[in-house]
Amino acid sequence: MEGEGRIMRHPVTYALAAVVLFSFLAGNADAGPKFEGRKKCSSCHKSQAKSWKKSSHAKAMNSLKPNKKADAKKKAGLDPAKDYTKDKNCVGCHVDGFGQEGGYTIEDANKFTTGVGCESCHGPGSKFRGIHRKAGAKFEKKGKTTPRKKLAAAGQDFHFVERCSACHLNYEGSGWKGTKEPYTPFTPDVDKKYTFNFDKYVASAKAMHKHYKLPGSFSGEPKFKLHDEFQAEVGGKKSKKSKKSKKKKKKKKSKKSKKYKKSTKFEDVFKNKRR
Repeated sequence: MEGEGRIMRHPVTYALAAVVLFSFLAGNADAGPKFEGRKKCSSCHKSQAKSWKKSSHAKAMNSLKPNKKADAKKKAGLDPAKDYTKDKNCVGCHVDGFGQEGGYTIEDANKFTTGVGCESCHGPGSKFRGIHRKAGAKFEKKGKTTPRKKLAAAGQDFHFVERCSACHLNYEGSGWKGTKEPYTPFTPDVDKKYTFNFDKYVASAKAMHKHYKLPGSFSGEPKFKLHDEFQAEVGGKKSKKSKKSKKKKKKKKSKKSKKYKKSTKFEDVFKNKRR
């Protein structure tokens, strides 16, 4: 009987071990993407990062500090002298990934998730950032594009209007279906400037960042709804700038040639006089 007990215990042990292993593997497989902070995005997208630093989204956390935006706070029924940077009901709309893995925390604030940065719009980048890097290298070396759906499968958000609405339209009567407490106190009833127009503000360098011509490493759907419009616009600006620079170069050359002609004429006159 004792031998049988030992034999019986082994299958149970194996079964438990198998359950634990399966749970571990399933947990790892289902683990979603994490927030990494804009430092990693900025290492490649330098122009966008430089432009973003001047935007209102970059300075979003400053408005929560005591005596900042005092008039706006008074209008919204808030205390201008209070420090809202530690208020969990406010912080979420002024940082990246609050309450999510890798995102901003009040207890251990990270400067690379402070402010409304890249991942607030495009989604947490731990799984899609590497795809960007590899696709860029492949396009540069071989001229081959990568399907954009790979990015979407890894968590990149191409329709981020919902992410913006979660802060800008999170008040009763806004018409947005996802409203929930705590609501934003900054509504159009307080001031018309809080009326949110996604298409207008996403195109604004003052609110977001300037848009630049992308190398074309990715192809196919999904695409951000204004992707083609933005790319055509910045492409047009680039060509206009190049035309202007060419005209300037021509003018400089013509001026130089005129100066050269004048100098040669003077030299000829001087030689004739000497003779």
